[in-house]
Amino acid sequence: MLNYSRIILVICTVTFTLLSCSKKSEPDAGEPAPTVPTSDSSVERNPPNSSYSPAFTGQTRIAAVNTSTRIRTTVVTSALVAPWGIAVLPDGRFLINEKAGRMRIVNGSGTISDPIAGVPAVNANGQGGLLGICLDPDFSSNRMVYWSFSEPTTGGKRTSVAKGRLSSDEWSLEAVTIIYRSTPAYNGVNHYGGRVVFDPSGNLFASTGERADNVTRAQAQSTSASIGKVIRINRDGQPVAGNPFTGQPGALPELYSIGHRNPQGLAIHPVTGELWQSEHGPRGGDELNRIQPGANYGWPTITYGLEYSGQPVLTGIQQRDGMTQPMYYWDPVVSPSGMTFYKGERFPEWRNNLFIGCLSGMHIVRLIIDNNRVTGEERLLAGESQRFRDITQGTDGALYAITDQGRLYKIDRE
Repeated sequence: MLNYSRIILVICTVTFTLLSCSKKSEPDAGEPAPTVPTSDSSVERNPPNSSYSPAFTGQTRIAAVNTSTRIRTTVVTSALVAPWGIAVLPDGRFLINEKAGRMRIVNGSGTISDPIAGVPAVNANGQGGLLGICLDPDFSSNRMVYWSFSEPTTGGKRTSVAKGRLSSDEWSLEAVTIIYRSTPAYNGVNHYGGRVVFDPSGNLFASTGERADNVTRAQAQSTSASIGKVIRINRDGQPVAGNPFTGQPGALPELYSIGHRNPQGLAIHPVTGELWQSEHGPRGGDELNRIQPGANYGWPTITYGLEYSGQPVLTGIQQRDGMTQPMYYWDPVVSPSGMTFYKGERFPEWRNNLFIGCLSGMHIVRLIIDNNRVTGEERLLAGESQRFRDITQGTDGALYAITDQGRLYKIDRE
């Protein structure tokens, strides 16, 4: 005689098991939804400028990916004038530097404040001006702002870093102090670098360009000069104890890494706390670097780019012992500028992805990074025909990007 109760129990057990197994194939709640490559091909369709080979698989032209979440893009304002740096205030508004030397506050509806008084004079010729900006980690209590700018000084122009307190009425910066000046000064008007970002310990990273010309760019390799470098200083502009070049004969103690060309992007990885950096190459050879203390990133000795004339840079090599390879490079160039890692909840599939504003590329690069290797690339807002100068995450979890043409974009999910 059949035991119907036993049969029903077996059927229920099998059904529950099958349902449980099917659920395990879905992302856990709160985990990023998977983004899969759209094809085996790169988003870059144009031929490279050089015939150089990458040092490892995936160092350039990685497989294209597409965001699966539907995106809504809004122009918050188009009335800015050549904005260069953007920082998010605790209440969700934005503190924005304009290249000509104006600092303004912009709210979420696009209202732009009058220029904030107290900004030191800048030299805005060429690529100079009022550059990167960031808030003190304790801004809510001390209201301190830090920024980089091209400073006219005796003997030439420098990449300098200043700080000041945003007044309670937001009309001015108080107790403004220039805490750092790069050396040497030079009268050229290009390659200032110019980003600033705080590390998890409350110290400040700043990037400096090598000032472009042949007479200065070799100093990117010199530890007695601070151009073409990433430096690490405290909030008063002094070298941080334990910096990697401290105690080396003739070396500047503020240096953190050397061998950079024109580094316009800095961002802290939200999981590892490490510094990542983007920099402009010449004709090809834009780089994304994972910055390690004391490392030499090679410019101008090694590069994946060519001179603008099409000739090799120096001896035309891409690798040398003792010099660090980029984690990723672009050829042709995209001109990577300001960048940020995404840490929000609006796009789970974007979590810990890197977003970089691109100038000549006229798009925003999204890079998926896994175990310090780029595994996918996407190009966003390519149809806007804008030079994207900087990008950050708002308090609402959306991304906000500024362009040379004066726009502030909000990038959110539908």
